[in-house]
Order: sequence, then C-alpha cells, then structure tokens
Amino acid sequence: MPVPRRFDRQPPERDPTRINERIRVAEVRLIDEDGSQIGVIKTDDALSMARDRDLDLVEVAPDSRPPVARLLDYSKYKYEQEQKAKAARKHQQQVNVREIKLRPKIADHDYGTKRGHVERFLRNQDKVKVTIMFRGREQAHPERGRALLDRLYEDVADLATIEQHPQQEGRNMHMMLAPSRGNVSRAREDRNRSDPAGSPAAGSTDGAEAAAAES
Repeated sequence: MPVPRRFDRQPPERDPTRINERIRVAEVRLIDEDGSQIGVIKTDDALSMARDRDLDLVEVAPDSRPPVARLLDYSKYKYEQEQKAKAARKHQQQVNVREIKLRPKIADHDYGTKRGHVERFLRNQDKVKVTIMFRGREQAHPERGRALLDRLYEDVADLATIEQHPQQEGRNMHMMLAPSRGNVSRAREDRNRSDPAGSPAAGSTDGAEAAAAES
C-alpha cells in the first residue's frame, strides 16, 4: 500500500525564500498576518504561532538583525505576487531600436523608401537610429550629412522627437529618433480600439523587413 504523501508547504528549490523550518536562526522579529508588529521572539515560538493559525512563517528581511519574518499563507502570497508581476509585464511595452543607414548623396527615390521605413518604425513605437555613412571625400563635408538628418526629422516631425541630436563618430554620423508623445497616445488608442480586451500588440517587424530597411 503506497505511503500517502505528506503535505509540504516548502517552496520550490529554485525559490530562495526561507519559510517555516528553513528559518534556522534562534530569534526573529515577527510581524502578524494583519501587519502589526509582535516583536522579537524565539523562532520556535513563531513557528508554533504559524501552525496554530494554519499559516506559514516567511522570512521577509533576511539581512536584518534579527531577521524579519511574517505570518502569512505563502502559497496565496506567491500567487498574488505572480499575478501582479504578470499584470505589470502586460502593461509594459518593449522598446526596440531600429537602424536606418543613408548615404549623403542618396537619390530621392531611395530617400523616400528609407523615410517610409522610419515612419513605420515610429508608428510601431520603435526608436530609430539614423546613420549617415561617409566615404572617401564625403568626409570633408559633414554638413551634408547633418542637412540630410535635419530634412528627415522635418519630414517625420509629426511622429518623432529627437532623443539624440546628430553626432559625428569616425566616418559615420548618428541621430536617434523616438516616438513623440502624441504618436504614442494615438498608437495606444488604436490598439484599444482594435483589441478591447487589452491583449498585447502584434509583434515587431520581422527580420527580413528590418534587414531590407537597413540595406
């Protein structure tokens, strides 16, 4: 006849929190389940109180002297913490940084294509790093690269704000664009209209599109 498994309140091994018999110090500063301070008592007495109330003794401040422990239902506490973390992740938006590379003498057609990529990235709430690549004698005219960056910003000013102004680094010049507040608000409203339940927005542009934009 199989031996029935003993109910064990111990957390998983990967959980470093010390509870119940894992708390091996002689005394703890105890907090009641309603948050009131009980004071410094022997750990054995605190464990007895936890058992009497069908609760766990959980170490919440192990670096204090003596450590601070609290009476609570550890399983319920962990579940609530996981739900809070899940809700926070749901409302947290991941920010991607895209890069667009331009040449100082870019043709109008190519410029229009690159500008379209920048606009799409900004509407997707991505930041855009715009890089001007100078070659040979082009390095003697950095003002042309700056003028091109200024032109690009003016063309997307309704979607973007300058997070980092143009800076020269070796043969390249960089500018960082971030979605403007109005753009962020419009995108949030669009997501709410298209997904009333508040599910996360669709994933970012796939690698093939990003590679095409950066080429």
